[in-house]
Order: sequence, then structure tokens, then C-alpha cells
Amino acid sequence: MGKLASSGEIEKTSLILVSGPAGAGRTTAIRSLEDLGFEAIDNLPLDLVKSVLNPKKLNAKIAIGLDTRGRDFSVTGLLDLLKSLSSLDHVEFELLYLSCTMEVLLRRYSETRRRHPLANGNSPHEGIEQELILLEPIRTKADILIETSELTPHDLKASIKKLFLNSESNLLSISLKSFSYKRGLPRGTDIILDCRFLKNPHWQEELRKKTGLEPDVRKFVSSDPKFSEFIERVTKLLLFLLPLVKEEGKSSVEIGFGCTGGVHRSVAVTETVAKELADSKWNVSIKHREIERLNL
Repeated sequence: MGKLASSGEIEKTSLILVSGPAGAGRTTAIRSLEDLGFEAIDNLPLDLVKSVLNPKKLNAKIAIGLDTRGRDFSVTGLLDLLKSLSSLDHVEFELLYLSCTMEVLLRRYSETRRRHPLANGNSPHEGIEQELILLEPIRTKADILIETSELTPHDLKASIKKLFLNSESNLLSISLKSFSYKRGLPRGTDIILDCRFLKNPHWQEELRKKTGLEPDVRKFVSSDPKFSEFIERVTKLLLFLLPLVKEEGKSSVEIGFGCTGGVHRSVAVTETVAKELADSKWNVSIKHREIERLNL
């Protein structure tokens, strides 16, 4: 949402318009911007662009993909849109154009065997040539131009990140989750670690009905001689891996800690590791699957 500045005026929203010939990497660029915190809208009709820029319902960062597949797309229409956006006081926009050579676009279409949107039953070569000519006036208006002919999708993601990432913020979302092996592995988890070797509070009558969120349960679990070394080794591993995961361009990573019931050992370990990562300046969220089920 738009924020009020100290003067009472609405802070400007950052709008990135992404265009370029089909096959040049527009979808990769849009998804990369979404990973960087932009609200991403792909292939939006030109006549709807200004409707998403309502100052009262505006996100701080928006990326909109525009290409020749749009039902009302025209070069004149896009140039008129750029002119009208310049008059909006609450929006700062840039046109990002992804450029690519005819030869590379033709090779990419040959490899994927997709139909070019402007081919109309003809060869991809004719459609690509027509689109490059059509978009040339847009290319010359670009605020940012990325030549993607020699870039892999990974390279393009890195370029987008370098251009638009706010270096002061850590945008890698880290989610730590405790769970019970009896209820199955959590779906979508990137890394899973087993805590069942630690002393089990379940066998202590005074702790059985409590959870790893309570100090006496955590004290019992941490009294296991193997606990400290386990936490130290896991923390070192994660502090090694997380920068590499971020460098790879991933926007999130989920790490699961499991035990038999999912309410004692795995919870205590999750809370302890989360604090270690937070102390190292990583942004961490916590989810205790089985405790949440108990509270339903």
C-alpha cells in the first residue's frame, strides 16, 4: 500500500514496465522482480495499466509485463501510456526492455517448438522479424535495456537482482518448521533434520502435556549431551548454505525439524536454531505444525 510521507503526501510507487520480443526472457524477468518484492502482473492489457495505479490501493513496488500478445497492444498505445504515466505524481516508472538477436530468438523457438505469437501459421522467423521491427520504437524509449542473447535464465535473474535489489534488506525468506514424523513429512520443505536422537520429554510425566515452547521442556531437551553439538553443527551448516541459496536467486527456503510427536524436541530445536540465525541477522519465521493442530 502507498505510505504517507511526513509532509502528508503519498510516497511514490516504483513501477517497472517490462517489455521485449517473445523469447527474450520477459517471463523470467517478471518472476525475478516478484522474488524481489514487486507485485508482478504479466501481460496486462494497456487500457488496464492505470487502473492498478490507484493511489488509495497501491503497493510500493509493481512490475507489469507488456508484450505483443496483449489484446489491445500497439506501439502507439504503449508510447501514449508512457507519456500519460509521466503525469502521475504518485508513480515513478521505468521501462525495462529485454533485447535479443534474431538468431538467438530463432534458436530458442526451434529448441522449444513453441509457436511465435505473430507467426500466424508462418515460420517463427517471419514472426520474430515482424516483432523486432514492431518493437523498435519501444526499444529506443527504454530506460533500462538488457541484452539477453548470451544470458542464461540464471544470468538474467542475477542481472535483475543487481539492478533492483535493495542491498539494505535481506529478502531471503527463511521458514523453520517443527513437525511429527508420525504425521508425515511437511510438503515443500527444502531441508529436513531428525531430532529423534535427543532425550524425549514425553517420558517425563510432568512434561508430557507441555510443549517445547515452555522453559522446563527446553531445559530438559538441552540437557542432552548431544544437544549443544547438534545445534552448533546445524547452525554452521545453515550459515554456510543460506548465502549460497540467496546467491542462487531463491527467494525462500524452508527447513524442517522432526521428532516423534512434533511438540517437544523438534519445537525446542526449532526455537533454538531460529534464535541463532536471527542473531546472525537473518530474517526467520517459525511454524510449529503439530502445536498449531492442537490449538485448532
